[in-house]
Amino acid sequence: MHPIGILLIAIAVVFLLIIRLKINAFVALISAAIIIGFLAPEVVLTDIIKEVGERFGGVVGRIGIAIAMAAIIGQCLMESGAADRITRSFVAFLGEKYSSLSLVISGYVLAVPVFFDTVFYLLIPLARAMSVRLGGKNFVLYALAISAGGTATHHFVPPTPGPLAMAATLNIDLGVVILVGLCVAVPASFFGWLYANYIDRKLDIPVREAPGLSLEELGLIASRSEEELPGFLVSMTPILLPVILIASNTLVNTFVPESELAPLAAFLGNPSVALLLAAVSAAWVLTKQKGLTLKQLSKPIEGAISSAGVIILITAGGGAFGGMLVLAGVGDALGGLAEGAGVSLLLLGFLLAALFKVAQGSGTVCMITVSSIMAPMLAANPPAYHSVYVLMAVGSGAQVGAWMNDSGFWVYRTMTGLTEIESLKTKSAMLVVMGFAGFLMTLLMSWLLPLT
Repeated sequence: MHPIGILLIAIAVVFLLIIRLKINAFVALISAAIIIGFLAPEVVLTDIIKEVGERFGGVVGRIGIAIAMAAIIGQCLMESGAADRITRSFVAFLGEKYSSLSLVISGYVLAVPVFFDTVFYLLIPLARAMSVRLGGKNFVLYALAISAGGTATHHFVPPTPGPLAMAATLNIDLGVVILVGLCVAVPASFFGWLYANYIDRKLDIPVREAPGLSLEELGLIASRSEEELPGFLVSMTPILLPVILIASNTLVNTFVPESELAPLAAFLGNPSVALLLAAVSAAWVLTKQKGLTLKQLSKPIEGAISSAGVIILITAGGGAFGGMLVLAGVGDALGGLAEGAGVSLLLLGFLLAALFKVAQGSGTVCMITVSSIMAPMLAANPPAYHSVYVLMAVGSGAQVGAWMNDSGFWVYRTMTGLTEIESLKTKSAMLVVMGFAGFLMTLLMSWLLPLT
């Protein structure tokens, strides 16, 4: 079968299993990978499972430890009150007048090590309290401000699973991804905030009760006194430490690759090592703040690792799916078609990601799958700019098209008490603005700063 035919069947299988049959994403991706093996003439029947397993294991080996450590960091930041301290500090620094912008910054910072849904759960009580103090006004603005900051870094900055998996799939230095991702995320979140101001004035929706949810525990967290929270610098350490270590390794490799610092920087800047050290620092903050013993510390860590296991399985399943597509020659075939049609890799990555996002809902699955499709095309036709920009284009496209099949849509809708139509007009529309803003920033940077 022609590689393009294999790709179409594989995509159809993923969509059918995830959307129509509601099969778990991990099972769907592994099943699709096996079907690709049956259809690919290069794969012997008896080697299909072996080939799928090798590609699955390769992804786990590259990113499994990093995802698990990121989950531990997020859990410890929440339970210690460090996440709450970071948010309160930004609000105090910018003042009540720019309190919505402080929520953008809080979401932007916290979503680097913490999954977006968790960040939203954590900050929405604060947004509700701010609105109540204003007589119920600006609630949509505050809710969208959290989404603008959190969604931006969730799609562009490792160690969140999507960007982390894309970096591994496209074989891009993680420090480069972090630095470029932080830059692309700024205009994306800023334009999201501008849209939030516009739609809040237009709709003027007051704060509402969120039915079906227990906000008591989150309310207690948000109402803790200042004395119960760790200091700002201590709270920021688990977030800044891995960024500094990974970025330092990139800078050393770029400017002084033969220096005596290079081996040490390479070790400490390894994503798994950097995030392990950050997890240790986050756990230390939790134990000091709560007075926990090592035995008591095991409970939150075990909970974090359990949640990370699901993400690792789905991520590695996507890697196996993409690896089998590469084996079937899909990348070379798509590259030839794109070159013949004059479609740039950046535009192709953006459009494919938007299509996958609309069709199956999960931004992480979308980024993993599309980056796997783009990887062999990059190898076959290297562009004049750094491949990190292809990663950013895919991350931009993965924001477009969030609707009823996206779990994040329902988190937002339920936690805010808005209707489905109001959620589409606010959250979904804002993500379209952010996706295009991120893509335009990616185009501009690839032209002004090609990094080749």
